[in-house]
Amino acid sequence: MPGAVFWFAAGLAAYLLGALAGLACWRRPADARRIACGLALAGSLLLAVSAAAALAGGKAVTWTLPVGLTLFPWTVRLDPLSAFFALTLALLAIAVSIYSIGYLKEMEGKRNIGILTFFYNLLLLSLALVFTAANAFFFLIAWELMSITAFCLVTFEHEKPEARRAAELFLVMSHAGTGLLLAGLLILGASGGGADLARFDFARFHLLASTLSPFDQGFVFLLFFVGFGVKAGIVPLHIWLPDAHPVAPSNISALMSGIVIKSGIYGMARVFFDFYGPPPLWMGTLVLAVGVVTALVGVLCALMEHDIKRLLAYHSIENIGIILMGFGAALMFRALDHAALAAMALVAALFHTMNHAIFKGLLFLAAGSVVQATKTRNMEAMGGLVRRMPATAFFFLIGAVAISGLPPLNGFVSEWLTYQALLAGFGTTESLTRVMFPLAGSLLALTAALAATCFVKAFGIPFLALPRSEAAANAGESNQAMQVGMGLLAAACFVLGLGATWIFPMFDPITRNAFGVDISSTMVAASGFALRGGSPHAGTVSTFGIALTFAALVAAAVFLIGRRMQHATRATGPSWDCGLPGLTADNEYTAAAFSKPLRMIFAAFYRPSQEIQPQYDVSPYYPSSIHFESEVEPIFERHIYDPLSHWIFGLARRMRAIQAGSIHAYLAYIFVTLVLMLLFGVRS
Repeated sequence: MPGAVFWFAAGLAAYLLGALAGLACWRRPADARRIACGLALAGSLLLAVSAAAALAGGKAVTWTLPVGLTLFPWTVRLDPLSAFFALTLALLAIAVSIYSIGYLKEMEGKRNIGILTFFYNLLLLSLALVFTAANAFFFLIAWELMSITAFCLVTFEHEKPEARRAAELFLVMSHAGTGLLLAGLLILGASGGGADLARFDFARFHLLASTLSPFDQGFVFLLFFVGFGVKAGIVPLHIWLPDAHPVAPSNISALMSGIVIKSGIYGMARVFFDFYGPPPLWMGTLVLAVGVVTALVGVLCALMEHDIKRLLAYHSIENIGIILMGFGAALMFRALDHAALAAMALVAALFHTMNHAIFKGLLFLAAGSVVQATKTRNMEAMGGLVRRMPATAFFFLIGAVAISGLPPLNGFVSEWLTYQALLAGFGTTESLTRVMFPLAGSLLALTAALAATCFVKAFGIPFLALPRSEAAANAGESNQAMQVGMGLLAAACFVLGLGATWIFPMFDPITRNAFGVDISSTMVAASGFALRGGSPHAGTVSTFGIALTFAALVAAAVFLIGRRMQHATRATGPSWDCGLPGLTADNEYTAAAFSKPLRMIFAAFYRPSQEIQPQYDVSPYYPSSIHFESEVEPIFERHIYDPLSHWIFGLARRMRAIQAGSIHAYLAYIFVTLVLMLLFGVRS
């Protein structure tokens, strides 16, 4: 057994043992927490070793699991694309597993930790199989196992109505997407020829879709794009995501935003760059346009949120849009026969996939620490937490800088590469197609600016100023295991940002299989200390140089201030407060006030409404209090899903007449169906 396969099999065994340990220790929560999370950590470390070995080898390795039905083999295949997503899963799961050891401690005696750790390990196991399944049947089984396990984790706090509603919505949307995937896989398998079930192997699907007729090719593409898009959370199929992610336990929220939605990205990458050859230009244009809309809608919705976990969930939608921009540009370049640019755009998208898993996992873990300490997700009830939770505040700040695309962290690198790919597209394409690239680039810049604005709010409102509630005033720092989990992801943000040029070679096997080119050498300058855009006229930037310049400026400032303070007299006094008796939490900027200018600028999108009700004691000229309420319109639910659900339920009510309860009517239905089938069979 090759080394990569051995470590992979050991990782799966550790996940399975972790799930069984959770069930076996369900009456002993402390043992379930330590043993099951420890086995999840071990499985993730083994998975990371196997994925790294497969990427280093650059060739696909396969292994048939010694279980399953004899009808078709349960085979896993670690090719470069599968290994990359398995490595991303493992890196995030290592940190989340360590964090969970401390996070679940507070639940002892309150929740069934054994059941939670059972489903946690099962989710990791199913994700590993989704990324490595080698045939359509095994993939769909792993896909459904992942969906059902995630459903059970979303509804873990099932006594809460919001958890039940979110889980139901997630399950309905997931199964709708699975139906589309099943149809697409069956069409591809049927077109492969032959009567054996081996025609459903992914290896046989390689470039198979391009042999279909133009209509079938486009139809299958849409089936896969929408089916995987449901799981990824593309607009307008995203409505389950901001409901499901906040209600799950925070360690599960980190996994769902960091890697579960990436299963949709993996499926798109597998179809777009493995099953298809050079596609028609409209496919890439569609993916790019959907990516732009998804990114912009995600960040606009996040700006209006005061629920810290719901805000982070909307930013997952935004980052899925950025990834799709890279996919769309790669498809367009491939259609126009620019293999090197297609490879650069694909590297940008995949690198952002890994980066988002890291910094979004970090943000959700930090938010989980805050929610556990304050017992609320409402940012308006927080404040002043930087003094009470300094480590958590620091880790959240690192994640906020990374997700905002600021140098020198990892989010900057992948977003910069996406910009370079879009800018290169304007100079290398013709006709109206070239307009798409600068338009997408400008909207990506707007999205990045709005994301930075949003995270000024997301950090400032909970962590700065004064506590707005007693719970915030009494909050305490998270325990050591939770801090270690967050610290690992924070360190990864620096490593992936500063060491990006040494990480790029792992993408060469992926771009070689997809486009026949290695791109990493053209994306590196200055002996690995600078990034290059990958085209002759592209820009160059050095995250090392930026980091060193920033460190030098900070050191100089500290030195000068220290010198000055040595000879200065110090005086301590209260802040000037406009003559008031003293500053209180009532004087602070609120999240609603912070967002109001943008709510007014984008009023056509938000369609805001507000209600002001003053309360009077004596005179109408002197109100004793004012009740203010403002909300934005849920556009997609109100204008798409509510009419759709009303139509479906109305149709179902009308169809109830068919179910008359009469055996004679049912026999008549069967008779008519048989006659129609016979007529159809004779004609065919």
